[in-house]
Amino acid sequence: MNAPIKRFTPAAAIAVFALACAPAQAAGDAPPVAETVTFVVSTGFWEEPTEETGSEARRGYYKLIAVRQPDGTAEVHLQQIEATTEGPKIASSTALEEFSAMKPYVTDIRPENSSGITAQPGFFATVYLKTDPKASEPESWTVLIDDLGEIKVERATN
Repeated sequence: MNAPIKRFTPAAAIAVFALACAPAQAAGDAPPVAETVTFVVSTGFWEEPTEETGSEARRGYYKLIAVRQPDGTAEVHLQQIEATTEGPKIASSTALEEFSAMKPYVTDIRPENSSGITAQPGFFATVYLKTDPKASEPESWTVLIDDLGEIKVERATN
């Protein structure tokens, strides 16, 4: 004898669908990346000797991050990320005032190269932005950190 086929009631089908579509994170948990982050580039590297004798040098890489503001413009943040035995740790973080003063609409951020490998210490990335959202073409600005750690933000010259 064949067993009767059980059908889902519409309410049960909706409940199963809702559970299947539920977000993976628990309620109240912050997402791993804020919804206001529009671009992130990790590239370059830095190294600092420690003052403790016998200790290894501190080292890590840089992140350049565009964070959308309520008015649609962006703040551009530069972070130094230290590579520790426990995992990456923010060593320093600052908003780049050169960009904040412009109130830009950031359209892209690109590293010097996409291989993830740089031969020299430092950082180089290009930020594409518009100061007028109706402009047809973005402006290019470079962010450069030299091997001594000096930060330069300037309009790109092609």
